[in-house]
Amino acid sequence: MVTYDPAASSGSSNGTSSSSANKPSADIDGLLAGAGYKVRSSELRQVAQRLERLENVMVNSPAEISLLASDTVHYNPSDLASWVDSLLSEFNQPVPVPTNLPDFPDLMAGPGPGPPPNQTVVNNYLADNIIPSQLPEQNIPAQQPQLMVVTAMEEDSGIRLVHMLLTCAESVQRGELALAGSLIEDMKGLLTHVNTGCGIGKVAGYFIDALSRRIVGVGGAVCGSAYENEFLYHHFYEACPYLKFAHFTANQAILEAFDGHDCVHVVDFNLMHGLQWPALIQALALRPGGPPLLRLTGIGPPSPDGRDSLREIGLRLAELARSVNIRFAFRGVAASRLEDVKPWMLQVSPKEALAVNSIMQLHKLLGSDPSRNSPIEMVLGWIRNLNPKIMTVVEQEANHNQPEFLDRFSKALYYYSTMFDSLEACSLQPEKAVAEIYIQREICNVVCCEGAARVERHEPLAKWRTRLQGAGFRPLHLGSNAFRQASMLLTLFSAEGYCVEENEGCLTLGWHSRPLIAASAWQALPDPIINHHASNSNNIM
Repeated sequence: MVTYDPAASSGSSNGTSSSSANKPSADIDGLLAGAGYKVRSSELRQVAQRLERLENVMVNSPAEISLLASDTVHYNPSDLASWVDSLLSEFNQPVPVPTNLPDFPDLMAGPGPGPPPNQTVVNNYLADNIIPSQLPEQNIPAQQPQLMVVTAMEEDSGIRLVHMLLTCAESVQRGELALAGSLIEDMKGLLTHVNTGCGIGKVAGYFIDALSRRIVGVGGAVCGSAYENEFLYHHFYEACPYLKFAHFTANQAILEAFDGHDCVHVVDFNLMHGLQWPALIQALALRPGGPPLLRLTGIGPPSPDGRDSLREIGLRLAELARSVNIRFAFRGVAASRLEDVKPWMLQVSPKEALAVNSIMQLHKLLGSDPSRNSPIEMVLGWIRNLNPKIMTVVEQEANHNQPEFLDRFSKALYYYSTMFDSLEACSLQPEKAVAEIYIQREICNVVCCEGAARVERHEPLAKWRTRLQGAGFRPLHLGSNAFRQASMLLTLFSAEGYCVEENEGCLTLGWHSRPLIAASAWQALPDPIINHHASNSNNIM
């Protein structure tokens, strides 16, 4: 145990639940609607054929392309079929319609996160690969409209990639691995027609890799060592505001719960370099009436090289506490899995005000094993018995724990597409590149693994509310200070797409209208109240 004892010493949270994106009508394909296009599901094949015709004209009749080289800008209207027809009408010669296009199933999904594109943008990859010395000087002014049309073809390839990904996932669910393998090869070829440095090209590449790993059975190989996971976590923390939001919001709730207590104890379910705690230590040092005695118990994986990395983190935090005259004690608990931790290891005293902090950890307990008790029920049970003053919970606002693979895959594709869109706002390198590897490992676990190996079992806030209330906890309202802290945090990031919203006393952070993580706070209920709730539940059933 590391100890230190000095010798002398505008935002509002009254909003309502977050707004949801408008849903397309039943006969409009949801995936294309998310990209801003209105195409009926029954017309997907016809639209693909028209786009294929346009591609054939551009490849086989390059001289005719000059018809599109004008001062006018071709916009992307929501009616995709009419837009393609208008371009084809520019050409005089008919082009035979190919008959070997694959059938796209009428798969419906929710709308995408991004706003509809109002104007085609020249793709950076295409622009960077145009060599001026190879182009006649007099033809240079005509290149801009041509690049715009090629970009439209790239968008078509992206749309086809999404549908092929879902078709491949459906084949995997049915056990048709040979067909799935064939589709993967086709998608790898289609990737050569899109920009894999951003957007759907990048996301599709990660999901294609995950599907490949699942088929050949090497999904577990991407887990990595504890050191690698901490390294990736740190860069994800630096690259985007999600973990900072989690830490700031939880710290504010813990600080308010500790008000008036002279001896406080924080149990952190995932210490990870102790990144969360310097801010809390400094806030407690400035508390009116003087700082309390702070105990911190950090849980983390054992060090593979024999070092006591938890103690090293504790020493650094103790040095910080000493510099601001806070009495401080640290205890490290090494455990590979959270369910292996027992309450006696934490050495909680009844005289302390206890806070339990879980940042994206509880979902790893949702796996079921018939041979033992439910890990989530076991852990929540001993947490309640410790009677914490507060339990802070931050989880991904996602639904990746369905038993059906296709459902899980489609929701993960939507969720991580939004996550990667938000990450494009990051200007830090190499933090951004390493953060993408952090997200890729999550994708691989969701897609590749099953059973005990699948630990990324994210569930939305509504399910956590039901589970935690059933386990004997009542929600605590995250106040205006937490909302203000989270809103101020976003000013550190230049992108305007991040948004904090209040949801029935909880806070969510998302990209545009799509919440991506949710923070909540809870308090243990006395036993008689728990029994009363259980009795009511039995009566309802």
